[in-house]
Amino acid sequence: MNPTIQTLLLIQGVLVGLLTLAGLLVWVERRLLALWQDRLGPNRCGPGGILIFVADGIKMFTKEDWIPPGSDKPVFVMAPAIIVVTALIAFTIIPLAPGVSILDLNIGILFFLALSSMGIYSTVLGGWASNNKYSLLGGLRMSAQMFSYEVFMGLSLMGVVILSGSLNLHDIVKAQSGMWFVVPQFLGFLIFLFAGLAETHRLPFDMPEAESELIAGYHTEYSSMKFGMFFVGEYVGVTLISAIIVTLFFGGWQGPLLPPVVWFFLKTMCFILFFILLRAAIPRPRFDQLLAWGWKFVLPVALLNLIATGAIALARGN
Repeated sequence: MNPTIQTLLLIQGVLVGLLTLAGLLVWVERRLLALWQDRLGPNRCGPGGILIFVADGIKMFTKEDWIPPGSDKPVFVMAPAIIVVTALIAFTIIPLAPGVSILDLNIGILFFLALSSMGIYSTVLGGWASNNKYSLLGGLRMSAQMFSYEVFMGLSLMGVVILSGSLNLHDIVKAQSGMWFVVPQFLGFLIFLFAGLAETHRLPFDMPEAESELIAGYHTEYSSMKFGMFFVGEYVGVTLISAIIVTLFFGGWQGPLLPPVVWFFLKTMCFILFFILLRAAIPRPRFDQLLAWGWKFVLPVALLNLIATGAIALARGN
Protein backbone atom coordinates (compact mmCIF):
# COMPACT_ATOMS: atom_id res chain seq x y z
CA MET A 1 0.00 0.00 0.00
CA ASN A 2 1.13 3.54 -0.73
CA PRO A 3 2.71 5.02 2.46
CA THR A 4 0.68 8.24 2.09
CA ILE A 5 -2.60 6.33 1.85
CA GLN A 6 -1.56 4.14 4.77
CA THR A 7 -0.82 7.23 6.90
CA LEU A 8 -4.14 8.85 5.96
CA LEU A 9 -6.04 5.67 6.89
CA LEU A 10 -4.18 5.51 10.20
CA ILE A 11 -5.04 9.16 10.92
CA GLN A 12 -8.69 8.49 10.14
CA GLY A 13 -8.72 5.38 12.32
CA VAL A 14 -7.11 7.14 15.29
CA LEU A 15 -9.41 10.16 14.95
CA VAL A 16 -12.62 8.11 14.70
CA GLY A 17 -11.48 5.73 17.43
CA LEU A 18 -10.60 8.52 19.88
CA LEU A 19 -13.82 10.47 19.36
CA THR A 20 -15.91 7.30 19.65
CA LEU A 21 -14.03 6.24 22.78
CA ALA A 22 -14.52 9.71 24.30
CA GLY A 23 -18.26 9.32 23.79
CA LEU A 24 -18.36 5.79 25.19
CA LEU A 25 -16.36 6.85 28.24
CA VAL A 26 -19.29 9.06 29.26
CA TRP A 27 -21.38 5.90 29.64
CA VAL A 28 -18.51 3.90 31.16
CA GLU A 29 -17.87 6.56 33.81
CA ARG A 30 -21.52 6.84 34.81
CA ARG A 31 -21.96 3.08 35.02
CA LEU A 32 -18.74 2.57 37.00
CA LEU A 33 -19.54 5.37 39.45
CA ALA A 34 -23.02 3.94 39.91
CA LEU A 35 -21.57 0.49 40.62
CA TRP A 36 -19.02 1.99 43.03
CA GLN A 37 -21.72 3.97 44.86
CA ASP A 38 -24.31 1.15 44.88
CA ARG A 39 -26.89 2.77 42.61
CA LEU A 40 -28.33 2.08 39.15
CA GLY A 41 -26.81 4.72 36.90
CA PRO A 42 -28.02 5.18 33.29
CA ASN A 43 -30.26 2.26 32.34
CA ARG A 44 -33.08 3.58 30.12
CA CYS A 45 -31.45 4.84 26.93
CA GLY A 46 -30.55 1.68 25.02
CA PRO A 47 -29.31 -1.66 26.47
CA GLY A 48 -27.81 -0.88 29.85
CA GLY A 49 -28.05 2.84 29.03
CA ILE A 50 -25.22 2.58 26.48
CA LEU A 51 -26.89 5.05 24.10
CA ILE A 52 -26.67 7.82 26.69
CA PHE A 53 -23.69 9.31 24.83
CA VAL A 54 -25.81 9.53 21.67
CA ALA A 55 -28.52 11.35 23.64
CA ASP A 56 -25.88 13.68 25.07
CA GLY A 57 -24.58 14.40 21.57
CA ILE A 58 -28.06 15.22 20.28
CA LYS A 59 -28.61 17.49 23.27
CA MET A 60 -25.31 19.30 22.64
CA PHE A 61 -26.16 19.91 18.98
CA THR A 62 -29.71 21.13 19.65
CA LYS A 63 -29.17 23.38 22.69
CA GLU A 64 -28.99 27.14 22.24
CA ASP A 65 -25.49 28.30 21.35
CA TRP A 66 -25.35 31.34 23.63
CA ILE A 67 -22.49 33.83 23.87
CA PRO A 68 -22.58 36.07 26.95
CA PRO A 69 -22.76 39.82 26.34
CA GLY A 70 -19.51 41.61 27.06
CA SER A 71 -17.40 38.56 26.23
CA ASP A 72 -14.51 38.55 23.77
CA LYS A 73 -16.42 36.64 21.07
CA PRO A 74 -13.55 35.38 18.83
CA VAL A 75 -11.52 34.14 21.80
CA PHE A 76 -14.63 32.73 23.51
CA VAL A 77 -15.46 30.67 20.41
CA MET A 78 -11.87 29.57 19.75
CA ALA A 79 -10.95 28.45 23.30
CA PRO A 80 -12.84 25.10 23.43
CA ALA A 81 -11.23 23.93 20.19
CA ILE A 82 -7.69 24.30 21.54
CA ILE A 83 -7.93 21.52 24.13
CA VAL A 84 -9.38 19.05 21.61
CA VAL A 85 -6.90 19.89 18.85
CA THR A 86 -3.79 19.75 21.07
CA ALA A 87 -4.82 16.40 22.59
CA LEU A 88 -5.57 14.88 19.18
CA ILE A 89 -2.28 16.12 17.69
CA ALA A 90 -0.37 14.65 20.64
CA PHE A 91 -1.75 11.21 19.74
CA THR A 92 0.17 11.28 16.46
CA ILE A 93 3.36 10.17 18.24
CA ILE A 94 1.81 7.31 20.25
CA PRO A 95 3.13 3.92 18.99
CA LEU A 96 0.16 1.55 18.89
CA ALA A 97 2.23 -1.42 17.70
CA PRO A 98 5.71 -2.01 16.25
CA GLY A 99 6.09 0.59 13.49
CA VAL A 100 2.48 1.73 13.81
CA SER A 101 2.23 5.44 14.59
CA ILE A 102 1.34 8.52 12.59
CA LEU A 103 4.65 10.25 13.43
CA ASP A 104 7.91 8.65 14.52
CA LEU A 105 9.77 11.57 16.07
CA ASN A 106 13.19 11.45 17.69
CA ILE A 107 11.95 14.11 20.11
CA GLY A 108 8.63 12.41 20.90
CA ILE A 109 8.65 13.16 24.63
CA LEU A 110 9.43 16.84 24.03
CA PHE A 111 6.62 16.98 21.45
CA PHE A 112 4.18 15.52 24.00
CA LEU A 113 5.26 17.96 26.74
CA ALA A 114 4.95 20.91 24.36
CA LEU A 115 1.41 20.01 23.29
CA SER A 116 0.27 19.24 26.83
CA SER A 117 1.52 22.72 27.79
CA MET A 118 -0.46 24.32 24.98
CA GLY A 119 -3.70 22.87 26.35
CA ILE A 120 -3.57 25.48 29.11
CA TYR A 121 -4.54 28.18 26.61
CA SER A 122 -7.98 26.60 26.25
CA THR A 123 -8.96 27.00 29.90
CA VAL A 124 -7.19 30.31 30.52
CA LEU A 125 -8.59 31.99 27.39
CA GLY A 126 -12.04 30.49 27.97
CA GLY A 127 -12.15 31.77 31.54
CA TRP A 128 -10.84 35.23 30.59
CA ALA A 129 -13.04 35.70 27.50
CA SER A 130 -16.26 34.75 29.32
CA ASN A 131 -16.45 38.08 31.20
CA ASN A 132 -17.42 36.17 34.34
CA LYS A 133 -15.53 36.34 37.64
CA TYR A 134 -16.08 32.65 38.44
CA SER A 135 -14.80 31.67 35.00
CA LEU A 136 -11.77 33.93 35.39
CA LEU A 137 -10.93 32.41 38.79
CA GLY A 138 -11.25 28.92 37.29
CA GLY A 139 -8.89 29.87 34.45
CA LEU A 140 -6.36 31.33 36.89
CA ARG A 141 -6.52 28.21 39.04
CA MET A 142 -5.95 26.05 35.99
CA SER A 143 -2.94 28.09 34.90
CA ALA A 144 -1.32 27.86 38.34
CA GLN A 145 -2.07 24.13 38.58
CA MET A 146 -0.74 23.26 35.13
CA PHE A 147 2.34 25.48 35.37
CA SER A 148 3.22 23.80 38.67
CA TYR A 149 2.69 20.19 37.70
CA GLU A 150 4.25 20.49 34.24
CA VAL A 151 7.59 20.93 36.02
CA PHE A 152 7.16 17.65 37.89
CA MET A 153 5.83 15.88 34.80
CA GLY A 154 8.94 16.74 32.81
CA LEU A 155 11.30 15.76 35.63
CA SER A 156 9.51 12.43 36.16
CA LEU A 157 10.19 11.44 32.53
CA MET A 158 13.90 12.13 32.61
CA GLY A 159 14.60 8.85 34.41
CA VAL A 160 12.93 6.99 31.53
CA VAL A 161 15.01 8.97 29.04
CA ILE A 162 18.23 8.09 30.91
CA LEU A 163 17.40 4.37 31.04
CA SER A 164 16.35 4.13 27.39
CA GLY A 165 18.88 6.62 26.02
CA SER A 166 16.28 8.12 23.71
CA LEU A 167 13.41 10.60 23.47
CA ASN A 168 11.75 8.45 20.78
CA LEU A 169 8.69 6.61 22.07
CA HIS A 170 9.30 3.56 19.84
CA ASP A 171 12.82 3.21 21.25
CA ILE A 172 11.50 3.59 24.81
CA VAL A 173 9.01 0.76 24.30
CA LYS A 174 11.68 -1.49 22.79
CA ALA A 175 14.01 -0.75 25.72
CA GLN A 176 11.40 -2.31 28.04
CA SER A 177 11.59 -5.75 26.42
CA GLY A 178 13.45 -7.15 29.43
CA MET A 179 11.69 -5.21 32.19
CA TRP A 180 9.02 -2.52 32.25
CA PHE A 181 10.31 0.85 33.42
CA VAL A 182 7.66 1.00 36.15
CA VAL A 183 9.98 -1.24 38.21
CA PRO A 184 13.19 0.85 38.23
CA GLN A 185 11.22 4.09 37.85
CA PHE A 186 8.36 3.51 40.28
CA LEU A 187 8.79 6.96 41.85
CA GLY A 188 8.86 8.53 38.40
CA PHE A 189 5.66 6.65 37.53
CA LEU A 190 3.86 7.90 40.67
CA ILE A 191 4.97 11.49 40.05
CA PHE A 192 3.85 11.33 36.41
CA LEU A 193 0.52 9.84 37.49
CA PHE A 194 -0.14 12.69 39.94
CA ALA A 195 0.99 15.26 37.38
CA GLY A 196 -1.27 13.67 34.76
CA LEU A 197 -4.25 13.93 37.12
CA ALA A 198 -3.47 17.59 37.72
CA GLU A 199 -2.95 18.28 34.00
CA THR A 200 -6.30 16.75 33.05
CA HIS A 201 -7.94 18.41 36.10
CA ARG A 202 -9.74 15.21 36.96
CA LEU A 203 -11.02 14.54 40.45
CA PRO A 204 -9.59 14.87 43.04
CA PHE A 205 -7.61 17.65 41.28
CA ASP A 206 -10.57 19.41 39.63
CA MET A 207 -10.17 22.70 41.49
CA PRO A 208 -10.47 24.82 38.29
CA GLU A 209 -14.10 23.71 38.00
CA ALA A 210 -14.99 23.04 41.65
CA GLU A 211 -18.79 23.21 41.62
CA SER A 212 -19.14 24.12 45.30
CA GLU A 213 -16.83 27.13 44.87
CA LEU A 214 -16.82 28.30 41.23
CA ILE A 215 -20.15 27.04 39.78
CA ALA A 216 -18.38 25.30 36.87
CA GLY A 217 -15.17 27.30 36.72
CA TYR A 218 -13.74 28.26 33.36
CA HIS A 219 -16.64 26.77 31.34
CA THR A 220 -19.48 28.30 33.39
CA GLU A 221 -20.70 30.43 30.45
CA TYR A 222 -20.36 27.74 27.79
CA SER A 223 -23.27 25.85 26.26
CA SER A 224 -24.12 23.67 23.28
CA MET A 225 -21.21 22.23 21.28
CA LYS A 226 -18.65 24.62 22.77
CA PHE A 227 -19.28 23.01 26.16
CA GLY A 228 -19.29 19.64 24.42
CA MET A 229 -15.78 20.30 23.08
CA PHE A 230 -14.50 20.95 26.60
CA PHE A 231 -16.18 17.69 27.62
CA VAL A 232 -14.67 15.70 24.74
CA GLY A 233 -11.28 17.33 25.30
CA GLU A 234 -11.24 16.16 28.91
CA TYR A 235 -11.86 12.51 27.97
CA VAL A 236 -9.37 12.64 25.10
CA GLY A 237 -6.84 14.09 27.57
CA VAL A 238 -7.46 11.24 30.02
CA THR A 239 -6.97 8.74 27.19
CA LEU A 240 -3.76 10.51 26.11
CA ILE A 241 -2.25 10.47 29.62
CA SER A 242 -3.21 6.79 30.03
CA ALA A 243 -1.61 5.92 26.68
CA ILE A 244 1.59 7.81 27.57
CA ILE A 245 1.79 6.03 30.94
CA VAL A 246 1.46 2.66 29.19
CA THR A 247 4.08 3.64 26.59
CA LEU A 248 6.68 4.97 29.02
CA PHE A 249 6.26 2.73 32.06
CA PHE A 250 4.31 -0.42 31.15
CA GLY A 251 5.93 -1.73 28.00
CA GLY A 252 3.57 -0.16 25.47
CA TRP A 253 2.34 -2.79 23.01
CA GLN A 254 4.46 -5.61 24.51
CA GLY A 255 2.76 -8.71 25.86
CA PRO A 256 2.35 -12.45 25.19
CA LEU A 257 -0.12 -14.24 22.90
CA LEU A 258 -2.39 -11.31 22.00
CA PRO A 259 -1.70 -8.91 19.11
CA PRO A 260 0.32 -5.81 20.09
CA VAL A 261 -2.57 -3.38 19.43
CA VAL A 262 -4.83 -5.39 21.75
CA TRP A 263 -2.24 -5.29 24.53
CA PHE A 264 -1.85 -1.53 24.12
CA PHE A 265 -5.63 -1.02 24.23
CA LEU A 266 -6.12 -3.24 27.30
CA LYS A 267 -3.35 -1.53 29.27
CA THR A 268 -4.65 1.91 28.33
CA MET A 269 -8.21 1.01 29.35
CA CYS A 270 -6.97 -0.14 32.77
CA PHE A 271 -5.58 3.32 33.47
CA ILE A 272 -8.66 5.06 32.08
CA LEU A 273 -10.81 3.04 34.48
CA PHE A 274 -8.39 3.90 37.30
CA PHE A 275 -8.79 7.62 36.53
CA ILE A 276 -12.57 7.22 36.57
CA LEU A 277 -12.73 5.30 39.86
CA LEU A 278 -10.54 7.89 41.60
CA ARG A 279 -13.47 10.28 41.18
CA ALA A 280 -15.57 8.18 43.55
CA ALA A 281 -12.80 7.26 45.99
CA ILE A 282 -10.79 10.37 46.93
CA PRO A 283 -12.02 13.74 48.27
CA ARG A 284 -10.94 17.04 46.73
CA PRO A 285 -8.11 18.84 48.62
CA ARG A 286 -7.88 22.60 49.01
CA PHE A 287 -6.21 24.43 46.15
CA ASP A 288 -3.39 25.79 48.30
CA GLN A 289 -2.77 22.29 49.67
CA LEU A 290 -2.43 20.92 46.13
CA LEU A 291 0.15 23.51 45.10
CA ALA A 292 2.06 23.33 48.39
CA TRP A 293 2.18 19.53 48.22
CA GLY A 294 3.55 19.73 44.69
CA TRP A 295 6.33 22.24 45.35
CA LYS A 296 7.29 21.05 48.84
CA PHE A 297 7.06 17.27 48.37
CA VAL A 298 6.69 16.17 44.74
CA LEU A 299 9.44 18.43 43.38
CA PRO A 300 12.15 17.24 45.85
CA VAL A 301 11.17 13.60 45.26
CA ALA A 302 11.32 14.11 41.46
CA LEU A 303 14.78 15.66 41.74
CA LEU A 304 16.02 12.86 44.01
CA ASN A 305 14.68 10.25 41.59
CA LEU A 306 16.46 11.98 38.68
CA ILE A 307 19.76 12.27 40.58
CA ALA A 308 19.62 8.63 41.75
CA THR A 309 18.81 7.36 38.24
CA GLY A 310 21.66 9.37 36.73
CA ALA A 311 24.11 8.18 39.38
CA ILE A 312 23.18 4.53 38.85
CA ALA A 313 23.45 4.91 35.06
CA LEU A 314 26.91 6.45 35.40
CA ALA A 315 28.01 3.75 37.81
CA ARG A 316 26.98 1.08 35.28
CA GLY A 317 28.83 2.86 32.50
CA ASN A 318 25.71 3.86 30.55
